[in-house]
Amino acid sequence: MIKATKTKTYDTEKSTVVKKVTCGVYGDPKGFETTMYQTKEGDYFLYTNGGAESPYPAEKITTFTKAKAEEWLKNN
Repeated sequence: MIKATKTKTYDTEKSTVVKKVTCGVYGDPKGFETTMYQTKEGDYFLYTNGGAESPYPAEKITTFTKAKAEEWLKNN
């Protein structure tokens, strides 16, 4: 998945997975996955996707500051 802002592009295929968390199994309407990525430039973003009844019913990329990424990594 790719998300572009005015100044940066976040691409799950060109970035490094830092940590992936899954909840449930494939096909579970309440299941979801969250994956923290780091770009070559050192930027962090979170990819989320899940079933219709999950907290993440659609694919989304959310940008994170380094501090926010470190907090997410510590808590997940």
